[in-house]
Amino acid sequence: MTPNEIALVRQGFDHIAPTGEAVGLAFYDRLFALDPSLRALFRGDIRTQVGHLMAALGMVVRSLDNLAPVLERIQALGRRHGGYGVQPQHFATVGAAFLATLDAGLGDAFTADARAAWTRAYETLAGAMIAAMAGPVTEAA
Repeated sequence: MTPNEIALVRQGFDHIAPTGEAVGLAFYDRLFALDPSLRALFRGDIRTQVGHLMAALGMVVRSLDNLAPVLERIQALGRRHGGYGVQPQHFATVGAAFLATLDAGLGDAFTADARAAWTRAYETLAGAMIAAMAGPVTEAA
């Protein structure tokens, strides 16, 4: 990602982080509205999952300029999601719900450039998780 894209994502995250629980709940509401079958993948109080989501999002946003140190954690997250029954095609629905939530939460600050930056960040994260779900990750020698 470019430095400008990273800055736009970080600015957006700083804007939504203080209301992280409300943002996370809005995200899951949108996700389940887009695909009600996904609700079955979540057990218990969704607020627990919201906490995990916001913590993971914060970790990734802080690391956008160098994802290598957190790549193993992202891959482990992908493998865990695969174990929960998440399928690669679910990531498109998650992305749509995520961007819609950002649009609502950021309002006018969710410019075309900000949307493009968040989309690129999401696609990078989702791609790493999907690849990890597909099988063992091997390091180049």
